[in-house]
Amino acid sequence: MDAKKKITVPLVYAVTIAAIGSLQFGYNTGVINAPEKIIRGFFNITLLERSGKPPSPELLTSLWSLSVAIFSVGGMIGSFSVSLFVNRFGRRNSMLLVNILAFAGGTFMAFSKMAKAVEMLIIGRFVIGVFCGLCTGFVPMYISEVSPTSLRGAFGTLNQLGIVVGILVAQIFGLEGIMGTEPLWPLLLGFTVLPALLQCVALLFCPESPRFLLINKMEEENARAVLQKLRGIQDVSQDILEMKEESAKMSQEKKATVPELFRSPSYRQAIIIAIMLQLSQQLSGINAVFYYSTGIFERAGITQPVYATIGAGVVNTVFTVVSLFLVERAGRRTLHLVGLGGMAVCAAVMTIALALKDTVGWIRYISIIATFGFVALFEIGPGPIPWFIVAELFSQGPRPAAMAVAGCSNWTSNFLVGMLFPYAEKLCGPYVFLIFLVFLVIFFVFTFFKVPETKGRTFEDISRGFEGRAESSLASPVEKNAMVELNSIQPNKEVA
Repeated sequence: MDAKKKITVPLVYAVTIAAIGSLQFGYNTGVINAPEKIIRGFFNITLLERSGKPPSPELLTSLWSLSVAIFSVGGMIGSFSVSLFVNRFGRRNSMLLVNILAFAGGTFMAFSKMAKAVEMLIIGRFVIGVFCGLCTGFVPMYISEVSPTSLRGAFGTLNQLGIVVGILVAQIFGLEGIMGTEPLWPLLLGFTVLPALLQCVALLFCPESPRFLLINKMEEENARAVLQKLRGIQDVSQDILEMKEESAKMSQEKKATVPELFRSPSYRQAIIIAIMLQLSQQLSGINAVFYYSTGIFERAGITQPVYATIGAGVVNTVFTVVSLFLVERAGRRTLHLVGLGGMAVCAAVMTIALALKDTVGWIRYISIIATFGFVALFEIGPGPIPWFIVAELFSQGPRPAAMAVAGCSNWTSNFLVGMLFPYAEKLCGPYVFLIFLVFLVIFFVFTFFKVPETKGRTFEDISRGFEGRAESSLASPVEKNAMVELNSIQPNKEVA
């Protein structure tokens, strides 16, 4: 096998163990849905015993909404704190360190029923949200930095695979026959401690990011040894040379803070692209589809819609694996465009199907096909690509700050969709998907004109492209026309 595309056991081990953080994010996103009625009952009984009178339905609804939403608030805080950890402790050690939060959050949730404390469950959800927010920055960054250029996209997709597998596991564990019962729901929420324990032990045998070792810590020999282990070859001079060039450039730059990302012409376009890609994921309507899916399956005559929803989770997982194999062949930009365009078509079909469900009997089956198609196309492009392409758009210096901004954008939009969608659904009824259809068209147009292809290109090559574009914006009109558009720059075939 070509050394540039060689997949080694240490490399697969490192990215797989890192992806446990993504699985945690997926699990804790999905785990709260199945036991909703049981947890509402816990709130009711606990507050009744505490005050001697039953709580109002409004208070119960507010406490439930807070339990769900506080996870996203924690995620916003955690994602925005990524750069505080990775530059100080390193990529691997940061992942190891923040598992303390997973232990704390899981413990609070697991013992909330025993302690008869609603507050413990809410605090636990917040703490686990902070942990998951940090993971959404750490995991894609670590995976992109340990992976060779030719495999960076495929391994980057493992981040999304971890998320969808986590959601699927949460759906399955939440079934009444497993842990979705009144006695066992604390274990369902506290289960997150076990993956954290596994990752803590396994990370001890993972290497630190070679880019962090060489560029941030100036430890060339350690970086070389790690690269030789990860690549399975002795000659890693090309990787070392690329990192040294990036290090030299980084030493000449100002420290890349969050405000600097927006002020500097070299970073501004890249950070706007990063934010728009994250928004394209959350404003695509995928959460709304999962919200609607049970109702769609019920109307189609499926007696156990929960199993059909799990089926949608399986489709989620399968097509993430498909994306893993396609991303290095078709490219990031192409898959993102295919995903957005296909989802727009499916959103239009679902709108028509929902509007005609009472007058045309057979159209309910079309709505099921459109739902599964929407989920599948999401995992082809908008699901996995925004997470790892952000790490590709920036060099070592600004990358942590960029990951923090992008992650915070994702969590914030996730929070807003979760809060506002019920109101939009009440206002628009079956036409609610037209809102997402408009967003999908906007993101498709933006991606087509503004997002570069990063397949097969080094971090330094990609960042140079943005610098060239920034310089061209300051050049005269004649010089501008002479500049090469970033999308037309072809991958460097010679660089590993």
